Amino acid sequence: MMKKYLLINLIALSPLLTHADWPRFLGPDAKASINNNDIPLTWSSSENLAWSIDLPGAGNSSPVVFGNDLFITCYSGYGLDRRTPGNPEKLVRHLLRINAKTGKIIWNRIVPTAESEDVYSGYITEHGYASNTPVTDGKHVFVNHGKSGVYAYDLAGNERWNKSIGSQSSTKRWGSAASPILYKNMVIVNASEESNALYAFDKITGNEVWKSEASKLYLAYGTPRIIRLPDGRDELLLAVPTEVWGMNPDTGKLRWLCESPFGGNISPSVVYGDGVCFAYGGFPKKGSIAVKVGGQRDVTETRLWVSDRTPYVSTPVYHDGKLYWVTRDGFAECQDAKTGDTIYKARLESEVSAPRFYASPILINNHIVMTSRNAGTFVYKTGDTFIQTSQNLLDDDSEFNGTPAITKNMIYLRSNKKLYAIGK
Repeated sequence: MMKKYLLINLIALSPLLTHADWPRFLGPDAKASINNNDIPLTWSSSENLAWSIDLPGAGNSSPVVFGNDLFITCYSGYGLDRRTPGNPEKLVRHLLRINAKTGKIIWNRIVPTAESEDVYSGYITEHGYASNTPVTDGKHVFVNHGKSGVYAYDLAGNERWNKSIGSQSSTKRWGSAASPILYKNMVIVNASEESNALYAFDKITGNEVWKSEASKLYLAYGTPRIIRLPDGRDELLLAVPTEVWGMNPDTGKLRWLCESPFGGNISPSVVYGDGVCFAYGGFPKKGSIAVKVGGQRDVTETRLWVSDRTPYVSTPVYHDGKLYWVTRDGFAECQDAKTGDTIYKARLESEVSAPRFYASPILINNHIVMTSRNAGTFVYKTGDTFIQTSQNLLDDDSEFNGTPAITKNMIYLRSNKKLYAIGK
C-alpha cells in the first residue's frame, strides 16, 4: 500500500507528457509524427499564420514545446555571413523561453563562446553554432552548446548547472550537432565532436552518472535514440562510422554492434520501427542498413539488409512499413523497410527555385511535411506512389534549416531570422 501511495504522489508531483507536447528533437520517442486533423497542411504569410516573431540570431535547431512553453536556441555576434564572418570572440549562444500561444519572449539566456570554438569556414558555414535542439521535462530545460558546455535551467530562467563535455575538434572542424535527450533521471549527450564520448548527467545536480569514450564516435553527429525492448529493457541506439550500436542507457555499456559498409561522417539519427533499427549516412561511401534490436555482441551476420540509399543529412521517418526522406538536392525517396528496396524516387515540384534540404521530415496525418532551406515547405502523401499536395511559402529570404515542432493544433517553424506559428 505504501509503494502505491508513493507512486501516486510521484505522478501527481511530476509534469505529465501529453500527446500535445514536443519536448525533444523529433518529438516524443523521436517518432517525428502526430495525428491531428486540426493541423493545417497549407499555409502562407496570409493564410493559417497565427503569429511570427523575430529571433535574436540564426540556428538549425528545432523548437521544443511543453504545455504553453516553447524553447529554441540561436547564435549571434559571429558567423552570420560567409564573406564577412566577424570576430569569433563575439560569438554568443541564446536559449529562449517563448509563450507558445502568443509568441511573447519570456526570457533569453546568453552563453559566451568557448575559447577553442571552430572558426566559421568550410562545412560549418552550412549550419553554424546552434544546431543542437534543447530538451525539456516541463520543469527544466537542457541545452548542449558544444564546446561551451551543457546547461540546465529552470522555467524561471535560473541556471541550475553547467558541465563541460570537452573542447577538442575533429580534423574537419565541423562543429557540434547532436541534441541532448532525457532518460529516467539523466541527460544523455553525444559529445563525439568535443571528446569522442557519450555522457550521462544527473538532470537535477549535473553530476556525471557515466561516460563512454570510443574513437569510433569520430564524426558521429546523430542524436541517440532510446527504445523499449519486448523483455522490458531499454536500449540506446546510435550509428557511428562503419557500425551501429545497441547500448545499455543505464550504464553506457555496449551490448551489441553491427558492422555497416558506410563510413565517414554520420549525420542522421537512427530510426526505429517494429523491432528493427535503421541507420543511414556515410560519405563518400554512403548507404543504409537494417538490424534487429536486442542482440548480443557482434550481430553483423544477422543484419536484415544493406542499401546504397541515404538522405545523407536528415533523419528519415518510419510509417507503416516504409521509410521516407528527401535528399539534399530535392528528391523524395520511399524505401521498403523489410527489404531496403526503393519504392520510388521522385523530384519535388517547386514553383520557385530548385529546393535544397537540411531539415528532417515530419509525419502529419499520413502526409510527409518537409521543410526546404530555400523554397518553402513541401507536403506529400504517404504510400507507394509519390503525390505532392502543396508547397507552402513564407515571405522570408533567410534559410530554413530547422525541423518543425508539431503540437496541439500548431506547427512551429524556424528560419535564421524568425519563428512562425502555423495554425488554423
